[in-house]
Amino acid sequence: MNICIASGKGGTGKTTFAVNLAWTLSQLNQNVQLLDGDVEEPNSHLFVRPVFTEEKIVHVLKPVWDASKCTGCDICAEACTYNALAVAKGKVLLFNDLCHACGVCSYVCPHNALTEQPFAMGKVRIAPDHAGFFFADGLLNIGEPSAPTVIKELKKLIDPEAISIMDAAPGTGCPVVEAVDGADVAILVTEPTPFGLHDLKLAVSLTLKMRVPTGIVINRSDGDDPLIADYADGIGVPVVGRIPFQRAYAESYSRGEIIAEQFPEMRENMRAIFDEIRKLAGTVAPPAPVDIAPTADATATEDFAHGDSETSREIAVISGKGGTGKTSISASLIQLAGGSVIADNDVDAADLHLLLKPRICDEHEYPGGMKATINPDQCLGCGQCAVACHFGAIHQVADGDYHYEVDEMACEGCTLCKHVCPAGAITMHTEITGAWYTSTTEYGPMAHARLGIAQENSGKLVSQVRNRAAELARELRIGRIIADGPPGTSCPVIASITGVDAVLIVTEPTVSGVHDMKRALDLCRHFRVPSAIVINKADLNADQAAQIHTLAKEKGTRVVGEIPFDRTVHYALMEGKTVLEMGESPAAEAIRRTWEAIRGVL
Repeated sequence: MNICIASGKGGTGKTTFAVNLAWTLSQLNQNVQLLDGDVEEPNSHLFVRPVFTEEKIVHVLKPVWDASKCTGCDICAEACTYNALAVAKGKVLLFNDLCHACGVCSYVCPHNALTEQPFAMGKVRIAPDHAGFFFADGLLNIGEPSAPTVIKELKKLIDPEAISIMDAAPGTGCPVVEAVDGADVAILVTEPTPFGLHDLKLAVSLTLKMRVPTGIVINRSDGDDPLIADYADGIGVPVVGRIPFQRAYAESYSRGEIIAEQFPEMRENMRAIFDEIRKLAGTVAPPAPVDIAPTADATATEDFAHGDSETSREIAVISGKGGTGKTSISASLIQLAGGSVIADNDVDAADLHLLLKPRICDEHEYPGGMKATINPDQCLGCGQCAVACHFGAIHQVADGDYHYEVDEMACEGCTLCKHVCPAGAITMHTEITGAWYTSTTEYGPMAHARLGIAQENSGKLVSQVRNRAAELARELRIGRIIADGPPGTSCPVIASITGVDAVLIVTEPTVSGVHDMKRALDLCRHFRVPSAIVINKADLNADQAAQIHTLAKEKGTRVVGEIPFDRTVHYALMEGKTVLEMGESPAAEAIRRTWEAIRGVL
């Protein structure tokens, strides 16, 4: 059985569940594989502690320019849909961080001045002899935009005779689509908060749209969890298990322990959940629920307050992994700052609106990219398009008259197939991939967006949000932009931090928090952006907190805030409020001190 563990947002306990399930099944002498497909920030290995004995470098074909053959005709730049090439003064400039390795530029170049060469963009690490079960993970290089290529290579290791557990990335973007594709069952890990419900709806829409039988695990459960349970009943997706909210579990996690190994009741819980998962295999998935997008409020107007600043400074709040409290802290800082332009750059699973409660003044469809369509009446069935496609998005259809069709979920709109087709059977059409909004909030104007389920070009939509926020800052003469960025290190994060004045990295004192913070710091260094660090749940593990301070000094940055583990934060999320709105608490006081330190940095 091939089980994919996913979540609408990070930090719900997805990796914890995947690791503990794999370990428990291995103790029952089951043939188990654990594959970590969260290739931007893989951290299952921090708990499994494997000894990797094999490593496969994952290559893509990227263009290399030969100046001696180039005439500076600009055909390559015009053909590139990712803006990864430019021609200036007769020279081709290649922007590797934007290149999706589609092959269009080298194909259209009339002088063969661009050739495709293998380029290492990640790797797959394998521990086939790990005690108890087979383990492998994928690791995307810092600054690389395309994660699915590494995931595809990782999936080649799936043993059809084993129970294969894939730990997918959070969200609903292309890395998750690739991980879920081919799974027998999808298990979505959520938490009983408005955040958890909001992002669960997105994840459920994806897995059911892909016709994969789906179950739900509620982490940090207080018992009945009607917020999640009622929704699950309404759409016909079963809750297959619950994991209680216990600080002891959180402390065990912070030390990098397998909780089921430490707590016998967790082992029994994992066994019971797996029994429910087996019942899902082979069933028919219910229809995907109707996706209801937000709409403009007829009574909301762009009557924003003006400032007197000639310039603005932009700070982006990010995290190496989800679930560190990034959005909660961002919302509280926005409250304390007051009068800022607000940007929610986490377009794949935007949550900031749940706390700031914006009123939408205007909405705009976002034509984020193109998709290919093959006219079956014109198709010769030659298959040249399928051979050329670098993303495996074109397949032959046998319906009596052999022709080819495009898998829209896999198509990246690069146009190579259109160039290759000898019959002119392929056309490109612009696809609406999401929407972006301008809203009013109590704390300032807000630019935000919503990417459609399983859609591409989240990086471009992030850029659209940032551009709108910059326009608002200029028009209203507001001197500060505060942006809640996405987790990870891939395309949307790159788009979120490039050119900002400062990055605030929210982390937590756990083995996975420290691991993923390092990658976030490396990303900031790669793009030459100054950064600072906030430690959330700082008193959860003193040793890991001390390591964060040491790493900050080594990387030339500093810790500007430490927020204690405080159940007030959990209660605030349950009520859809910021920590500050809950009144005085240790966490609220720490956030105030953090803002004063950040003001000093800015």
